[in-house]
Amino acid sequence: MRIDLHTHSNVSDGTEDPDVLIASAAAAGLDAVALTDHDSTAGWDRARAAAEGLGISFVPGMEVSCRTDTGISVHVLSYLHDPLHAGLREEIEKSREARLTRARRMVELMAGDFPITWDLVLRHVTEGATVGRPHIADALIALGIVKTRSEAFDRILTARSPYWVSHYAPHPAAAVALIRDAGGVPVFAHPSAFNRGAVVGGAVIHEMIDAGLLGLEVEHRDNPEEARVELRRIARDRGLLVTGSSDYHGSGKPNLLGENVTARETLEAITGLGTGTAVS
Repeated sequence: MRIDLHTHSNVSDGTEDPDVLIASAAAAGLDAVALTDHDSTAGWDRARAAAEGLGISFVPGMEVSCRTDTGISVHVLSYLHDPLHAGLREEIEKSREARLTRARRMVELMAGDFPITWDLVLRHVTEGATVGRPHIADALIALGIVKTRSEAFDRILTARSPYWVSHYAPHPAAAVALIRDAGGVPVFAHPSAFNRGAVVGGAVIHEMIDAGLLGLEVEHRDNPEEARVELRRIARDRGLLVTGSSDYHGSGKPNLLGENVTARETLEAITGLGTGTAVS
């Protein structure tokens, strides 16, 4: 089986509708795919229906945005959690509201140097999507200020820019505990993605493990090979699952569906551990 457990639709920062993403996954020869939009499960129903029609397995998921006490961004993938779990929903809504406030403030700051408006940004947001920097990037592309999302992030939306605004996000250990309480399977996404900025050290990883972390996303294009060796060692020593994924965003990033995959046995383990919802 070819299994990709990390993809994004336009419900968050991908460019394809959930059903179109599933069709792309089938065309890429995948047997199973997880939809893991940022802080949202709004695309699950459409993705599940498309997967059933195309005869591939759908794994319900979500990518939870987190931040450590020192300000380092951490993402935790959640598989098979109950989307109606009160505690997790409340925390996700808090993060989504913070993202919205942050995005508006960044646009206000940018408007002093670029002809960008909040209304223009909203034209690039799919209904129900979590508003974020990719939508601001799309507005900058429409204005002709940049050519791609990558250029927008490198030049204008980076944490080093004068337009940067921080936002609330739960501590990763707290997010892990909530995911477990919601019947989900938490996996640390791209733990060694040094090209994205600072990454957490072993102390935070072990804190997450103690809170109930069940896996590490090792096979990911943003994890250097030498870091993957260490991640595999941690997984072996602490009894964690090891996953591989594309982190596909449609045309929003160069990542290709199925460029990294997860073993069938690992998906079977995730299926056995998740109690909030089910693979279909």
